[in-house]
Amino acid sequence: MGYLLVIAIAICVVLLIYKGVKIVPQKENWIVERFGKYTTTLKPGLNLINPIFSIVAQKVDIRETVLDLPKQTTITSDNALIEVDGIVYYKVMDPFKSYYGIDNLRYAIQNLAQTTLRSIMGKMTLDESLSSRDKINAELLSILDEATDAWGTKITRVEIKDITPPQDIIKAMTLQMKAEREKRARILEAEAKREAAEKEAEGEKRAIILKAEARKEAAEKDAEARERLAKAEANALKFVSESLKISGGDPVMYLLGQEYVKGIVRLGDSTNSKIVVFPADVIESIKNIFKNK
Repeated sequence: MGYLLVIAIAICVVLLIYKGVKIVPQKENWIVERFGKYTTTLKPGLNLINPIFSIVAQKVDIRETVLDLPKQTTITSDNALIEVDGIVYYKVMDPFKSYYGIDNLRYAIQNLAQTTLRSIMGKMTLDESLSSRDKINAELLSILDEATDAWGTKITRVEIKDITPPQDIIKAMTLQMKAEREKRARILEAEAKREAAEKEAEGEKRAIILKAEARKEAAEKDAEARERLAKAEANALKFVSESLKISGGDPVMYLLGQEYVKGIVRLGDSTNSKIVVFPADVIESIKNIFKNK
C-alpha cells in the first residue's frame, strides 16, 4: 500500500513538473493565464509557471508573416473597373495586444488592407493607378501600420502585385500606345528630314559663299595683274616716246605701226589669205624712220 502511494506521489510530481516547466521556441511567445486572467508572457527558452492554476492560453508566432491579399474588383475615380491584389508583410511586436486586442489578427489585417486598397484606388484615375504603384504602396503601408498599432502589430512592407484593367481597356490602351509610337516615329522622321535639309541648305550656302569669295579674290588678282600690265605698258610707252622724240620720230605713228604689224601677222597666219597689203601711210612712215636714221 505504501509502495503504491509513493508511486502515485511520484507520478503527480512528474506531472506537475511537466506542466510547470515550459520550453518556448525561439519563434514564439506564449500567453499565460491564471483563472482566465492574463498573467505573463513567456519568452523563448526555459520558463516555469504554476502547474495547477496557470495555463498557456495562446502561442503567438513573432516571426514576420506574409499575408496574400486575394484579387478584388475596384472602381477608379473615372469609373474604370480594375482587378487588384497585393501582399502584406507584418510582424507581432506585442503578443498581449495581438491576442487580447483583436479576435482574429490575420483576418482583420486582410480585410482592413482590402478596404483601404479599394479606398485608395477609388481616389485615382485609371492612368494614375497604373503608374503610381509606389505611391499606393506607401499610402497603404502608412494607413495599415497606424491602424494595427493598437493590435501590437507592425506592418513592415506592402506590395501591389497586379493591377488588371478590363480587356476592352487593355485593347484600347494597346492601340493608343501603338498610335503614340507611330506618332513619335513620324515626328522623328520629320525632324531627321528637316535637319538633313538644313544641313544641305547650309552646305549649299557655304559653297556659294566660297565660290563668291573665290571669284572676288580672282577678280582682285586679275585687276591687280591688269594694273601692273598697264603700268608696265605705260612705262614702256613713256620710254619709247622719249626715245622717238630724241630721234625726231612720232610716237603715235610708232604705236599705230605696231598695231598694223600685229594685224598683218595675223592676216599672214590665216589659211584663207596669202596676199598681205601694206597701207600707204604705214609705208610712208617706215620710209621717214629710215630717212631720219
